[in-house]
Amino acid sequence: MQANIAHFTKIVASFVLEKHFIILEAKLVSMPTYHLNINGLQKKVQTEADTPLLYVLRDYLELNGPKFGCGLSQCGSCTVLINGSAVTSCMLAISSIGTSKIITLEGLASDSGKLHAVQEAFVKEQAAQCGYCLNGMVMAAVSLLNKNHNPNEMEIKNTLQGNLCRCGSHTRIIRAIKTAANSL
Repeated sequence: MQANIAHFTKIVASFVLEKHFIILEAKLVSMPTYHLNINGLQKKVQTEADTPLLYVLRDYLELNGPKFGCGLSQCGSCTVLINGSAVTSCMLAISSIGTSKIITLEGLASDSGKLHAVQEAFVKEQAAQCGYCLNGMVMAAVSLLNKNHNPNEMEIKNTLQGNLCRCGSHTRIIRAIKTAANSL
């Protein structure tokens, strides 16, 4: 029961020094409630307004497709789709989401479990090596293909600029995106 209280309230403590005594004053403060549309489902979360969306997804909702990479919106491993566009979630405050539709890697597959065309192409082309960048690469590719069903190689490379892959799998990733585009 104690662990659940931490999700819904926070303790505000202040110290007051009076003569030779330290007085600790503490009070429980309710946190704001956010109603989110994630992967087509309505989710309710209570957290501080400045909590990054990535933390809400991973820590509160146990959606682990988005990864914590740099924490500075520079590596792309935390990418999600917000209203169809790729957005890094590590610095995006939960209070800024509003009624936006959020899709994570877990939400790309159909209800029957069939993978999205981009996911299938990544498997077919063996585009992942260590897999850490995979979430960002897939989400960026889905965003691109939502807008452009037949991107050229330069458009694909430009889309992937915000996603770091230390393993050097870029050639296979680009090939996978082309394969996905051809299957749409």
